[in-house]
Amino acid sequence: MKGPVEPFKIKMVEHVGMPDEKRRIAAIREAGYNTFLLKSEDVFIDLLTDSGTSAMSDYQWSGMLLGDEAYAGAKNFYHLEKSVQDVLGYKYLVPTHQGRGAEHLMYSHLVKPGQIVPRNMYFTTSKLHVELPGGKMVDTIIDEAHDPENEYPFKGNVDFKKLQAYIDNFGLDKIAFVNVEMNCNMSGGQPVSMQNLRELRKICNEYQLKIIFDATRSSENAYFIREREKGYESTPIIDILREMMSYSDGCIYSAKKDCLVNIGGFLATNDNDIFEATRNMVVVYEGLHTYGGMAGRDMEAVARGLREGAQYEYLKYRINQVRYLGDLLKDEGVPIVKPIGGHGVFINALKFLPHLEREQWPAQTLSAAIYEDSAVRSMERGAVSKGRDKETGENIFPALELVRLTIPRRVYTNSHMEYTAESVIRLFEKRETIRGLKMVYEPEYLRFFQARFEKL
Repeated sequence: MKGPVEPFKIKMVEHVGMPDEKRRIAAIREAGYNTFLLKSEDVFIDLLTDSGTSAMSDYQWSGMLLGDEAYAGAKNFYHLEKSVQDVLGYKYLVPTHQGRGAEHLMYSHLVKPGQIVPRNMYFTTSKLHVELPGGKMVDTIIDEAHDPENEYPFKGNVDFKKLQAYIDNFGLDKIAFVNVEMNCNMSGGQPVSMQNLRELRKICNEYQLKIIFDATRSSENAYFIREREKGYESTPIIDILREMMSYSDGCIYSAKKDCLVNIGGFLATNDNDIFEATRNMVVVYEGLHTYGGMAGRDMEAVARGLREGAQYEYLKYRINQVRYLGDLLKDEGVPIVKPIGGHGVFINALKFLPHLEREQWPAQTLSAAIYEDSAVRSMERGAVSKGRDKETGENIFPALELVRLTIPRRVYTNSHMEYTAESVIRLFEKRETIRGLKMVYEPEYLRFFQARFEKL
């Protein structure tokens, strides 16, 4: 047996077409060599993101038929609230239409002009939501995270010396809160250890700093803790999750990942001040505090998906399908981030295309080349995503210049992983022939979504 066995049966299929080579070349050119601007109908295997792209279960679909679409006090809100309390351990819940809605409410409430937010590693929308109210996000991730070859098992960990330096240099009044992302995305889907979270809580208690989690992929992080951290080998995933969350003052959560739904999000907290402030703000930006931009049927799907996505057997399959793709590439010498992360395989574009200068956007180039070869859509996670320095206007070139092959949950089979690997390996064998790109259009915010490029 090659790949992991799917712990489900397939009840319905969706036909997808395979555009021929001529159409693929035309489609990526029309999209400005930006995979975000491709039409879905031109994509054969869509590995752009794991956000909102999961296949829901029969249990979730049946729950959607029980959607209470009352404007206020829908029963599905209270079911979601109970699921959050049971699985994550938070008392208070504020629903939002998706994760960035929760970021907006939480960060605009906590961040004041001139403050910084130390975080293990930035994420694009999180960084912007800190900057919009006048703050700045700074990275405090351990050095191992910047080395794609390093096999350290918890490369999402916070570096306490870096955090202490920010406290000493800026002063406590200039730190809005400490932010930790579970299964840190931009470092390759790398988890945070329980020991690291426990020690962070002690430090922040000493300085009376709040800790806010980006708990979007916390169930996958909990799986890695069970797999890799001594003392948790037989601990139920929900027990691990509840301990993880107990070290925070609250979290923001995009339900479109671990909750296995297509839309939805929330923030959760045990802090009454955060709850009252964000519950008041949600009615301005999202909707009433008992639906927050979601329909009742969506809240029901999230409530059920939060529990379903924390099941050990499902997570075991999920993580191992990602590993299967990663191992196929690694065995053929394709440079990827190690250890293989939780939600995708991250290709090291600097090592894949060493003949390209950073200004030729190696990760963007490789992502476009993969589509052109096979109609597989991936995503750039490097300098285009990092953006420009707000003060100098210069491009920021991070140590990690990556292409993310993100695996939607319960959507693709192992043969899809094999097809994808064959395309990447084929390109790797002729990598010297791949030409770089130049950026010809750049929007003001989150440029990786809409920027356009031309081939050099």
